[in-house]
Amino acid sequence: MTHTPSAPDAVVPGPLSAPVTPDELPSLRRRVQAGLIATQILGGLGIAIGFALAAVLARDVSGTEALSGLASTASVAGSALLAMPLATLMTRRGRRAGLVLAYLLAAVGAGVVVLGAVLGNFPLLLAGLVGFGAGSSANLAARFAAADLAEPDRRARAISTVVWATTIGAVLGPNVAAPAGKSVSGLGVPAAAGPFVWAAGVFVLAAAVVAVLLRPDPLLTARALDAGAGEAPEGRSLRAGMDAVRRSPRARIALVTIAGTHTAMVSIMSMTPVALTHHGAGIQLIGLVISGHIAGMYAFSPLMGWLSDRLGRLAVIGLAVGLIGTAALVAGTAGASHGRTALGLFILGLGWSAGLVSGSALLTDSVPQAARAAVQGLSDFVMNTAAGLGGLAAGLIVAKAGYGPLNAIAACLLLPMAALALRGALRKA
Repeated sequence: MTHTPSAPDAVVPGPLSAPVTPDELPSLRRRVQAGLIATQILGGLGIAIGFALAAVLARDVSGTEALSGLASTASVAGSALLAMPLATLMTRRGRRAGLVLAYLLAAVGAGVVVLGAVLGNFPLLLAGLVGFGAGSSANLAARFAAADLAEPDRRARAISTVVWATTIGAVLGPNVAAPAGKSVSGLGVPAAAGPFVWAAGVFVLAAAVVAVLLRPDPLLTARALDAGAGEAPEGRSLRAGMDAVRRSPRARIALVTIAGTHTAMVSIMSMTPVALTHHGAGIQLIGLVISGHIAGMYAFSPLMGWLSDRLGRLAVIGLAVGLIGTAALVAGTAGASHGRTALGLFILGLGWSAGLVSGSALLTDSVPQAARAAVQGLSDFVMNTAAGLGGLAAGLIVAKAGYGPLNAIAACLLLPMAALALRGALRKA
């Protein structure tokens, strides 16, 4: 039930939040942002530690390269499957409850991955990776939590600041994959599974940080402060989200942008470690390439947020199309040049950042407050479902045709996104 304030100094956000007055809002924004930044650092570290060698681990356990793409598919599928249940939970109980649950599920998933690797059981490994995908669900949901209390003309910058925080953990993660592998030597755990042991501990810590710091809850607070927000959608969040998107052409542009950007990125990035091994790259070099890619994804997100607020969401969506197209060309024609592959992956990260930040801000702008959690959950469901299919197809494409054709096909995913953004810009003009 939404609480409408009866006086300016009596706003009660809900059962998980402390009373908040409008005068306290600036300090509340800072506190919530600090908590989200801390969890993004930890969440980014946990995801990157495990994901750096996920495809290699899947290849080793399954015994075939054609199934290596299932590693990213399983993880992304987990994120997709959890997106709507988490959105429903957040709609009713707030961001804090959903984020804590997601990080704990990710920790359990990482443990199951290790068990599957030890037993040489590929289906069990994939089941663990599905649970591991909850870490991505949490990190993705956190960007919307940053937007809950942001002023409209600073919304993209609020999103980008939290996205940027992932840089620290995400860049560090792949580079500690080798030490994590060595740490389990003598324990009967394959070296490629060692990173998941570390990831489990990091996710538990992230859940604890959310539980302690994310008070009062930003979503419940924002809903209470918006007297015209109306009731939160009842019933299934999937239906509520679809109804809201159906009524907003700009929300549809945002949804296609987020899904297209993420699918192209996951398809190319997930198979890059395998492509590099074809040309003699070792674990340390793969870690450096993936670190550069992740730096592109997160380190420049404040710039993308600033551009999105200043130039408009659609202009930055166009930038994302150009960057990802360039990345596919550079990486897809790199051949044995590790430096060229690294450059392509860095540009790919920049394009993903531009698309995610601008698309997320546009999506939040385009729907009413009461429906935002449902629409945001729908967005994460669609983007992860599409990316999961892309990761599955990527492994098959590389096995049958090669890494170059994979990049060309991924670039084609940009066409619907570019067409809708151009149509939206022409309508606005």
